[in-house]
Amino acid sequence: MPPGTATGQGARGPQVGTLPNLLGAAGDAITTSRAGSATAAEGGPTAVGPIGDPSRAAGPATVVFGAALFTRAPPSATDSPNPNYVIRAGDRVSVTIWGFIEASVVGVVDPEGNLFLPQIGPIRVAGTRAGDVQRVVEAEVRRVYSQQVQVYAVLLNASQVGVFVTGYVRLPGRHMGAGSDSILDYLTRAGGVDPGRGSYRDIAVNRGGRTVARVDLYRFLLTGQLPNITMQEGDTVVVAPQGAMVGADGAVRNNFLFEVSGRAMPGSELLRLASPLPSATNAVIRGTRGSQPFARYATVRELGSLQLMDQDTITFITDSPAPTVRVSIEGSRIGPSVLIADRDTTLCTLLDHVAVDPVLANPAGVFLLRPSVAAQQTRVINEAMDRLERQLFMAVSSTTGVAEIRAVEANLVSTYIQRARRTRPEGRLVVMDRTGRCADVRLEDGDVVVIPERVQTVLVSGEVSVPQAVVWRPDMRIPDYVRAAGGFAERGVETQVMIRKASGELILEPTEGPAPGDELIALPRLDPKNFQIARDLLNLIFQSALSARVFMN
Repeated sequence: MPPGTATGQGARGPQVGTLPNLLGAAGDAITTSRAGSATAAEGGPTAVGPIGDPSRAAGPATVVFGAALFTRAPPSATDSPNPNYVIRAGDRVSVTIWGFIEASVVGVVDPEGNLFLPQIGPIRVAGTRAGDVQRVVEAEVRRVYSQQVQVYAVLLNASQVGVFVTGYVRLPGRHMGAGSDSILDYLTRAGGVDPGRGSYRDIAVNRGGRTVARVDLYRFLLTGQLPNITMQEGDTVVVAPQGAMVGADGAVRNNFLFEVSGRAMPGSELLRLASPLPSATNAVIRGTRGSQPFARYATVRELGSLQLMDQDTITFITDSPAPTVRVSIEGSRIGPSVLIADRDTTLCTLLDHVAVDPVLANPAGVFLLRPSVAAQQTRVINEAMDRLERQLFMAVSSTTGVAEIRAVEANLVSTYIQRARRTRPEGRLVVMDRTGRCADVRLEDGDVVVIPERVQTVLVSGEVSVPQAVVWRPDMRIPDYVRAAGGFAERGVETQVMIRKASGELILEPTEGPAPGDELIALPRLDPKNFQIARDLLNLIFQSALSARVFMN
């Protein structure tokens, strides 16, 4: 919703407006980083649904492209030819004739390609498709008996042929199959191309001392094309040695080792085979040139014009900043939960596009959850725990009794430290002051803007007898809330209290009572005899449980 506007439901329902309208009149307390960013269509944030990260980090390529062709069991030879099988010498054909004459013959196609039928004579069927044998035989019979004769002819089974498969395959030797079986069938019966030594791009079919076909399995993998060849007895399939290999990994769809058809592969061919993701902008090329390590950094566009050599590895990465940031909206909101904004968009500008219900939302309590702040808080907590552990276990005791006391205390604190190390700070960033003024902080990708709901209670916690939520009243002061929670506990003291506002801001020495939605915390009294450790432990409690960064002027 554009800033400075609001819609309502009349006197019977609450109004709906954007956050700046609720924070100050006409946006007086709001500053923006750009002028004229009133609507999403004019450059403001764009609402989207939840989306996934398009980038993907793949490991180094170790699988040869095409190896999956031969992971299944080899196909068994079948006696049932397909309709496109071409009949040849040695095939068995069944012919049944009834009507004026009756005959039933199961014959074998002779070396001349003929099938002999009594009272009919030889019929040439060699070279005929299995699906056309009925038509061919019936036409020849009707040349002799033109009327009152019915004919049924079918190819029973194709003759088996032995094909030699050799070269860089796992099971070289002679393998049986039908002449109509593809070269893939014979390669699979031979265990497939050896992925560590054999070529997927240079496979020859030899017959009678000459090469009758060459096969590049990459054409089959990418376009489904195989040479249309009928295998014959004595054919030899030879798999050549493996050619040069180039690997692709990172932001690619095909994370494989690709075989080079020659001595070098154009970068454009690798782009076609590897299919980089849309997010890939650059490539890291690693290899060897002149017996020396070689590395180059190039854009994806530049890669297309480069020559890649044997054993090169190309890692595709995303190496350009995104022009936008993704920000999530949580809490009391009306509208989308995710906004996409320009990288220079500030919080106040973003809030111009967040609609809220003024009755339910608490604009003064808005805060940010920032992953980078959470990481910094985690580091600070770990460093504080390391210092505390050194003080616990490296302190010198004057007597045995003092040493025993310190050992017991050290074990207790050490137990707390182990539990504290599992604390995950939320990375809260305080962006609202006590008057509800917004800090014009630039947004980061992954930020979460939290808009708390209005509540009429104050949470009293810490060193009180009964920690609980107490209903807020304007005439109540800090002692009144403590009494409502059962008074101070044994380690509680009246001078050690603080208030945490809904926005995350901490007030260590409060002079006024809490507001609705605040948290009143009674801090523990420090033990003077071990002041340093107690102070560090208390500081650790603050950092792990109440950690927040203030970003206000």
